[in-house]
Amino acid sequence: MNLWGNFALGFTYLSPVVGVYSLFASSLAQGGPPMIWAIVLAALGQLLVALVFGEVVAQYPVAGGVYPWARRLWGRRWAWMTGWVYMIALTVTIASVSYGAGPFVAIVIGIDPTTAVTIWCAIGLILVTTLLNLGGTKLLAKIAFFGFAAELVGAIVVGVWVLLTERHHSIGALFDTYDVQGSGSYFPAFAAAALLGLYLFYGFEACGDVAEEVKDPGRQIPKAMRMTIYVGGAAAFFITFALILGVPSFAAVFAGEDPDPVSTVLENAFGSVGFRIVLVIVLISFLSCVLSLQAAASRMIYAYARDDMMPGSRLLKTFSQARHVPPYALALAALIPIVVIVGSQVSDDALVRIISFAAFGIYLAFMMVVAAALRARLKGWKPSGKFTLRGWGMLVTAAALIYQVLASLNMIWPRTPDVPWYDNWIVALGAAIVVGVGLVYMLIAKPYRHSDAAHGDAVNTATRYPGESA
Repeated sequence: MNLWGNFALGFTYLSPVVGVYSLFASSLAQGGPPMIWAIVLAALGQLLVALVFGEVVAQYPVAGGVYPWARRLWGRRWAWMTGWVYMIALTVTIASVSYGAGPFVAIVIGIDPTTAVTIWCAIGLILVTTLLNLGGTKLLAKIAFFGFAAELVGAIVVGVWVLLTERHHSIGALFDTYDVQGSGSYFPAFAAAALLGLYLFYGFEACGDVAEEVKDPGRQIPKAMRMTIYVGGAAAFFITFALILGVPSFAAVFAGEDPDPVSTVLENAFGSVGFRIVLVIVLISFLSCVLSLQAAASRMIYAYARDDMMPGSRLLKTFSQARHVPPYALALAALIPIVVIVGSQVSDDALVRIISFAAFGIYLAFMMVVAAALRARLKGWKPSGKFTLRGWGMLVTAAALIYQVLASLNMIWPRTPDVPWYDNWIVALGAAIVVGVGLVYMLIAKPYRHSDAAHGDAVNTATRYPGESA
């Protein structure tokens, strides 16, 4: 991959259209129009994380991303748990995006988007992307770039047209809560709505997941990561801005009378035929997003299996030299999301629950890498790749960790006291089960001992900035 192919992979994984269209309704209902500022806050917070990751990948451009990074920065046990959490969260993210696409698929083909239909459409989407991913890295890069172009152009055209034809509110609406919080503080309402921003801004790490397939990775990947945040953030803000001003009635959204304001705005702006055309563009965004997610997940599984870190490693580390893909790792990156989607019927609000768990798991894995980077810095590590933060490194790394902790607490905070306790705490419980199972397996099987690959050597092997004399 060149720079643009790598950037397109990160952008289509981040996918502003997918993130906004999946959560716009729930975020607007919970936080009102000011929920748009959660996008800005999340973009700034994740930019700090992207800068930290840029330093690490510049020094360790190895396939699998967070797992090998944590291995070099801290050690084998920490890396194993980081990889385990990230692998599960990434595959659940595939499930969340596919599930979110289900209703759009149903509308395009003209059937009622019931729960059963949504599930079957989501499974069908995963099977299609699996076949496309098996086509190889070059095909992946081409589709990712096509998806990026279609999504960006579509977002701009749709946003501009909505603003020109369906604008019902002034810009001042972005600062008006419309009393959605009732008589209490607005902060809890805004924090609940902030899931939109938190779900949007990961995907940049996918640029590093395929590091061994990128030209000049130490220079190109950090740049692609930052570009993903800049362009993805601007596109997400613009789409949300246009949709908010195009909503006919905020009161109807708050009262649940308009449960799908995105479809309402788009159908009003484009008519029934134009609406379906727009939905096809939206589905291209969902397709390319799942494609990129699955590519990242399969490389993570492959990197994990290459070091014999998990059951079935002998099969999962199989790599097709002809197509440059790990076929069995791709199959697993399809199977786990399908299982999650089928099991999602246990929750009444399945999409938000799946998204919350996926986002929290990703943030937790990110947090473990950032914490490892901070620990390594405190022990004397000075990044020596082609991209470094120089004297700002310690401050940026600490700020990134603080942001990750606060964002993670927000995601697991229970907000539905009227549902059964296990549903109210489902994100925290799910994370505890994933971490608990991982710890038990790690302590019993000791998989981290299965590889003698370099580990915990960041301080010893990187003590000077590039260009410094010995």
